[in-house]
Amino acid sequence: MSDVIAQLISLGHQYEEGPEIFKGVSFAIEKGSFQFLTGPSGSGKSSLLKMLYLGLRPTWGSIHLFGEDTLKIKPLLLPLLRQKIGVVFQEFKLLDHLKVVDNVSLPLRVRGLDSRRGYKQSQELLDWVGLGDCLESYPSSLSGGQKQRVAIARAVITRPQLLLADEPTGNVDDDMAMKLVYLFEELNRMGTAVLIATHNQRILKTFPHPQLVIKDGTIHTPKKELS
Repeated sequence: MSDVIAQLISLGHQYEEGPEIFKGVSFAIEKGSFQFLTGPSGSGKSSLLKMLYLGLRPTWGSIHLFGEDTLKIKPLLLPLLRQKIGVVFQEFKLLDHLKVVDNVSLPLRVRGLDSRRGYKQSQELLDWVGLGDCLESYPSSLSGGQKQRVAIARAVITRPQLLLADEPTGNVDDDMAMKLVYLFEELNRMGTAVLIATHNQRILKTFPHPQLVIKDGTIHTPKKELS
């Protein structure tokens, strides 16, 4: 059985009449892997993640998720694939009218899980990210770092096989950024494959995970420097 859970094959994308932002991008994400997606602002990191979680359709090429060609399967089956993916958005996307614990438990409620069980699981997860005392708070009362941790808890509560994070440290200070990556590493040790889009050089230098670099519309893997 293949360990590849996501694969982009000769993928390209072009926004209407604008320039191509990808030119034959190909790479694979293996089960339990941890990788950084890097590149300058505007290089297409967010667009690439959107295509991976099926929020954006490529202009050409193909995307395989969990053994399925996403461009060929029936549209009704796409939500089943999405359920295996957790996404941490750069702008949090928390619901201001819901308490923190309800924001986190929302994916479970959508799946029909009993509300009390959902509350318990959300409580445990918020304890894990250091926000056990904020269950009944509303997002508007939280700091940027706290909101990001709530967003992470919400993204992982369904125990996804793949976690995609779009600049998850962009709205927090460096110390909090490091703590967030440690949380992602802990999740990765539990079996979730992680792909983080970031341009934070401190993180890239501190954590020795493989890097996928977007440059001129293609993917490059930087060579390790010899010591």
